[in-house]
Amino acid sequence: MFVFVLTLALAGTRFVTESWAAGAFAIGKCGAYGQAYDYAGEADALAAARKQCKGDCATTVTMKRACAAFAVDMTNPCGAHGYAVKPRISSSLNAATRKCYEFGGKECVIRAWACDAKG
Repeated sequence: MFVFVLTLALAGTRFVTESWAAGAFAIGKCGAYGQAYDYAGEADALAAARKQCKGDCATTVTMKRACAAFAVDMTNPCGAHGYAVKPRISSSLNAATRKCYEFGGKECVIRAWACDAKG
């Protein structure tokens, strides 16, 4: 009986975790961003990320069972930036920084990052 109850508890935990596994980033000019993670759906996550943004965040990315990162150039925050969504946090941090340098950044640093429930 104990094994049956434990199995049900673990299955329920997995269902809740996987159903709340959507996230989003809203990215704007001059380092502006908004982030949301562990939402029930992508639309809710996008709306929350846009609402959190303190600026004009025209670019949005979503993540599901993944991590997202946003990098800006410290020498000119209104200049080059990069972002990435990857399965692991280390991959997303590296890719976002690399993109920032590719777009002309001189001293690129991570401005924000987030992982959803499974990232």
